[in-house]
Formats: sequence, structure tokens, C-alpha cells
Amino acid sequence: MTGSHLRSNPIHFRGKPSQGAVPTPDLYVIENAKQKALEVLNRVSRDKDDKLPTVVIGCDTVVVQDGVILEKPKDEEDAFNMLAKLSDRPHEVFSGVALFTAERGVDNPHLFFEKTSLVFGPLEPEDIRAYIATGEPMDKAGSYGLQGRARCFVQEVHGCTNNVIGFPVQRFCKELKVLASRNEL
Repeated sequence: MTGSHLRSNPIHFRGKPSQGAVPTPDLYVIENAKQKALEVLNRVSRDKDDKLPTVVIGCDTVVVQDGVILEKPKDEEDAFNMLAKLSDRPHEVFSGVALFTAERGVDNPHLFFEKTSLVFGPLEPEDIRAYIATGEPMDKAGSYGLQGRARCFVQEVHGCTNNVIGFPVQRFCKELKVLASRNEL
């Protein structure tokens, strides 16, 4: 991708499938990533001035504990409840990625997911409230950001830390290399 022209397009996609409609967290994040990328792809494809080959990437990340998907909190109480559940217990972070390329076409995206396991140490209610007061957890799946203050909560990480932050960089680079070797970029 050296010499490629890169452009970031924010998504306007807001809908997500109900958690019951998709049987597993990996399929759930892949479907969300695919829908996000399709929304951008549809907008970009209408731009007649864009003559460069297009790669569109969508990603979605969720936290999962005991089979329950924890998305972004609705409010501070929801954030408190999520963090209290994560206290001193293991959980997983799933990120799904969808890559649409001109060579693969709109009906054949390259899809993958990454899973990282974590364990938080014990969290005291006053620490949870202080963290929520920063505003940091309010736009994060599972109500925490590993790249911020919540790093202090983490006792163990097994897997890709970038995945927990929201994008599995190492896996993404590996998948790009595979696509490039097949001339699908």
C-alpha cells in the first residue's frame, strides 16, 4: 500500500443487529463491521471524481463477559454496572474487520475477527465512580478504554492490546499482506 492515497470517511451507520439475531460475538462484530464498511462504500462509489482504486475498511469492537455483549454504556449507571461486573473477573474483547476491495467486489469482502482475553483486578465502587466522572468510559465498548485511565484496572492481557483499544493492527497488517499476495488489493 506504499504510495496509496488514503482518505478517512466517517460512518453514518448507526443500526446494529440485535444480539440475538447473530449467534456468536465473532459473527456479531463481523456483521457490524461489514455494515459499517458497506455504508461508506456506497457513499464513496457515488463519488464520480474518485478514480483511485478503493479499499474500504470497517471495524466493530465489543466486550463480552459470560456470553453477554457489552457495548457502549447508555448512561453513567449502565457504565457503573458494566465495570462492576468486570471487576476481578475475566472477559474478552472481540473486533471484527471487513475489507472491501475493487478486486474482490462488493459481494466478496475479506472478513476476520480478533479476540483478546483480559482480567481486571478488583475495582472499588469509589474507583469506578471516579473513572466514570472523567467521561472516558461513556463512548467505549464495555465502558473502558485500555489506552486511557482504565489501564490501571487491567491485571492480565492475553492477546493483542491494539485489539482492545479498538483495532487489531497486527492482524490487519497480516491480512493485508495475504490480500496483496493474491493481487486482491
